[in-house]
Amino acid sequence: MHALLFMANPGSGGGNPIMAFAPLIMIIVVMYFFMIRPQAKKQKELKAMMENLEKGDKVLTNGGIIGTIQGIKEAEGLIYLKIAENLKIEMTRAAITQVLKKKKEA
Repeated sequence: MHALLFMANPGSGGGNPIMAFAPLIMIIVVMYFFMIRPQAKKQKELKAMMENLEKGDKVLTNGGIIGTIQGIKEAEGLIYLKIAENLKIEMTRAAITQVLKKKKEA
């Protein structure tokens, strides 16, 4: 009977510590591929779109305004947007969310 008390429990101790963290590592990998990576890609595309804005592009703002770019002030990060005949507004570049139509190339 005393021999049974001193026998090692087969399910405890001596296990591989990496296997204990395997589920956590898998969760981090899944989060990277399904959440972090697509968000970084979207951010990169948005930055490229912002850098390629030019006069004549038809754009959509984050406020829902659709207009045509009439001028760009690079130093201040401002855009002049024509939204109606004889009506232009000044906005920050960051307010542009989507380019609806690029200006026609000559």
